[in-house]
Amino acid sequence: MSKPMTKTQLVAALAEEMGTDKKSAGVALEAITAIITKEVSAGGAVTLPGVGKIYCRERPERMVRNPQTGDQMKKEADKVVKMTIAKALKDSVNG
Repeated sequence: MSKPMTKTQLVAALAEEMGTDKKSAGVALEAITAIITKEVSAGGAVTLPGVGKIYCRERPERMVRNPQTGDQMKKEADKVVKMTIAKALKDSVNG
């Protein structure tokens, strides 16, 4: 398995794909990240065509176990960010 792409590598690849400089690509990436963060933290969802859907899901209050001591304790309800991968991406990886 190869190493994950870093932000610098992603910006460089985005700049090359867009045919622009790295600064513009970096600004575009930051804008997309800010939009996704704002929408998902407000309870919405964002669909990236061909990639997947990013959304926030609420988890109910539940009992959890401390792995060190084995003690049961109650964990408060919270929210978690999830991502469903698009079928097109799954097929390209497996095809």
